[in-house]
Amino acid sequence: MDYKKIVDEVSEKILSYSQDTSGWRVIKVSKNVTVSSKPSKEYAGNLYRGEGIIKEVPSKIIPFMYLPEHRSKWDKALQSYKLLERIDQDTGIYHSVTHSYGMGLISSRDFVDLLHVKPYPGDVLTTNSVSVECSSCPPTPSCVRGYNNPCGYVCSPLPENPEHSKLVVFIQPELGGMLPGSVVEAALPATLINLITETRAGLKAFKEPCSM
Repeated sequence: MDYKKIVDEVSEKILSYSQDTSGWRVIKVSKNVTVSSKPSKEYAGNLYRGEGIIKEVPSKIIPFMYLPEHRSKWDKALQSYKLLERIDQDTGIYHSVTHSYGMGLISSRDFVDLLHVKPYPGDVLTTNSVSVECSSCPPTPSCVRGYNNPCGYVCSPLPENPEHSKLVVFIQPELGGMLPGSVVEAALPATLINLITETRAGLKAFKEPCSM
């Protein structure tokens, strides 16, 4: 599998999403996070965008969000999250398992994703991911295997306050199973809001010294 070609293509798509200003529809605003959507070009669903401000710099935010040693401590949506294979310094294959959602309405899902971290001028840092097959992690009966179409984080410092960053998250997952579209439409905006608010809370807790 040509991982470099895949991550280059996904990185181009995430960059294009971040530069695309037309056709977005705001569908939910909560906890200082704005969620918008537009029809996806990858599958028969929507591309979702979550935006929020975080009091930290991109070089601290992005590793906190994707490295297992950090994310497993703060992301309440995940049962487990681990690195399966290191491709190079900035690229790896990761396995995530979600908790069930909506009082069991959406059962546990798992995803195997190729993830690449890419910087851009202006201290902008991004993650660029897509689901791949991995022989060391086949689907299991314990959860439904989902598929992430190109997704990622785009984190950039605020020009007026460089110690704060704008975080933009793009997702367009195919959750698998027999879920009604209305259930997915309700769940994904909340997922984005929770991800950004839990990132904020996790960074704040991580920075605060532990009391003796």
